[in-house]
Amino acid sequence: MSMPPQKSPQSPVTCEQRVIISNEHGEKLVGLLHQTSSKKLVILCHGFRATKASPFQDDSILIDLVDAFTKEGISAFRFDFSGNGESEGEFQYGSYRKEAADLRSVVLYFSKQKYDIIALVGHSKGGNAVLLYASRYNDVPIIVNISGRFALERGIDGRLGKNFMQRINKDGYIDVKNKKGLAFRYLI
Repeated sequence: MSMPPQKSPQSPVTCEQRVIISNEHGEKLVGLLHQTSSKKLVILCHGFRATKASPFQDDSILIDLVDAFTKEGISAFRFDFSGNGESEGEFQYGSYRKEAADLRSVVLYFSKQKYDIIALVGHSKGGNAVLLYASRYNDVPIIVNISGRFALERGIDGRLGKNFMQRINKDGYIDVKNKKGLAFRYLI
């Protein structure tokens, strides 16, 4: 007896839309809304030396999460914190308060658009940002911290390299390489 042919599941995503939201400093935060037929929304936050990610970047965990949520019919939004990726502003090391404020701007924007924000999900440094957000505002029911930073022994020297301040003062920027050797330039 043969089995009937299986239909491949269709993704309930109806569109992917670029969204620009102003933070409290007037800087533009750039993100991608993966809209399904549902107004339930999960907001995703990237980690240190990362961005909202594209499938071609080193860190595609946010892409994988978007795929998982949208397959379940839940809309998802991923964005760049200020000073990262396509968003305006200056990159700052250890800017948790500003990232929580950026996240507040995003939550308020989508709340005004009548979305039901069901969760905030942060990866690495973004995980710490969602925890700080939750401790301040307590208005999103689910907070997920994926591999949040906890062991900070390496500190700034370990992350940005020895003599990073001399390079910043001399050149006005530093280049930082990720695990695969791709360089990202941070203007200070």
